[in-house]
Amino acid sequence: MNPALELVSVTAGYGGVQIVREFSARLQAGTITTLIGGNGAGKSTLLRAIYGTNRFFSGQIVFKGETIERLPPWERLKRGVGFVPQGRCNFPAMSVAENLKMGCYTLPKAVHGSAIDRVTGSFPMLQQKWRTDAGNLSGGEQQILEMAMVLLVEPALLLLDEPSLGLSPKMQGDVFTTVQRIASSGVTVLVVEQNVRGALLISDRALVMEQGRLFMEGPADEVRSDPRIKQAYLGGNIHQTAA
Repeated sequence: MNPALELVSVTAGYGGVQIVREFSARLQAGTITTLIGGNGAGKSTLLRAIYGTNRFFSGQIVFKGETIERLPPWERLKRGVGFVPQGRCNFPAMSVAENLKMGCYTLPKAVHGSAIDRVTGSFPMLQQKWRTDAGNLSGGEQQILEMAMVLLVEPALLLLDEPSLGLSPKMQGDVFTTVQRIASSGVTVLVVEQNVRGALLISDRALVMEQGRLFMEGPADEVRSDPRIKQAYLGGNIHQTAA
């Protein structure tokens, strides 16, 4: 089976600095993959390289059989790559309804209504908070809104950078459940997550980065049970890697 996403010796960074180095991986359609690594290991840099918002030095990014590493971000979005970056990325002074309308900006106007109906059908909370300003939602509700804004364009690949950061345990659980629902619809998910234990429990596979390189990969349950991963990320001192 051809992978939904294949990274071939990807090297990327910022300015003249290479942070991700010769990173290779394959993601199958409809699966959840968690990307693990210490602070500064290059996790967010890799997500940005896939979406096209930092400097790409070498390698290949193959999405649905097409090399996309030289395409600008808006072209990758058109082809089905969605990205929810770390931190709040909504319009806090605008209502949920207005945020969703903004999320439709790349779609033909004729389909805006059906796209919004689709995501509010999947996430009833959005309809319940329809007239509430996004900035007045809880952190978890804002995260779900931001994922919904990307899902309006029906991406085949969803990149999530720290979706549960700063959330209560209950809201983290809600976000993880949402991610599972998204993947069950056929979307391929690559997630960077500080709650490693929670993310691995919902994931099919895991990739471990150290100093910008692939250190380990495999089924999520096998990676979770590896003594090195247990020591570094699931109890004990977290190993910090260099930027």
